[in-house]
Amino acid sequence: MSPDLPPALRLAADRLLEGVARKGLAERAGRISQAYRAGRTSAGVVADAADATAYVLARLPATYAADLRAFVETAVIAPDFAPRSLLDAGAGPGGAGWAALEAWPGIAEATLLDSNRAFLEMAQTLAAEAPAALRDAARIRGDLTRPDAWPAADLVVASYALAEIAPANLATTVAALWASTLGVLALVEPGTPDGWGRILAARDQLIAAGAEVLAPCPHAAACPLDAPDWCHFSRRLPRSRDHRLAKGAEVPFEDEKFIYLAVARPGVAGAERTPRVLAPPHRA
Repeated sequence: MSPDLPPALRLAADRLLEGVARKGLAERAGRISQAYRAGRTSAGVVADAADATAYVLARLPATYAADLRAFVETAVIAPDFAPRSLLDAGAGPGGAGWAALEAWPGIAEATLLDSNRAFLEMAQTLAAEAPAALRDAARIRGDLTRPDAWPAADLVVASYALAEIAPANLATTVAALWASTLGVLALVEPGTPDGWGRILAARDQLIAAGAEVLAPCPHAAACPLDAPDWCHFSRRLPRSRDHRLAKGAEVPFEDEKFIYLAVARPGVAGAERTPRVLAPPHRA
């Protein structure tokens, strides 16, 4: 599938930019990116609608492309899995939900969970002309580090969300996500050594809880990679003129590095796995 944003989402994002000074938006997007790289969370980075707009311009295309790649690969491994309900935990502006509907068009109802009011309001704005599952989605303010009575769903996703959780709270959050999962749980993280570390920790915990690994690993054994190597993938996506301005970039594309994990309840059948090549081959 194309990494481009769906037409309705692209149109909604473009509408956000009408009458907005591009220079000021680019400066705001730069500050947000620097804050995230410094380890700050969205609660202290995205404070209002202007911040959420800058985030949509700078980060939504890349996170959507990574999510779509992870979800499509999961759908290939579990071809009979046909979710009807979605819980997007740590939803941000809702990009993961759009990607989930591209991979599983049969999703009929969705719940978006996030602690940031500006993000939830932005998700609603972007979904004004979305499929009904997103347009009419329930939007709940909730802290991923304080599990509550989250609704159960066939598909539970947490996209670029675990990075904002302190290591001491990670296991509690992963357990709560798994408890809400009726079918498949998909986690997507930045393709950094730290992101890989969080995915590995979640993988060990979920396997111990009885989850079946669907993707990307073709097995449930220990990961064969050792530092300084780490597992990650890359998704190339085009940059619009405004996207390039927000990123301060000249190149008309970017490569989003990401890592993901998809696990399933025992009732979800997975196809036979094939071995994966973990590193580029060396020419000699």
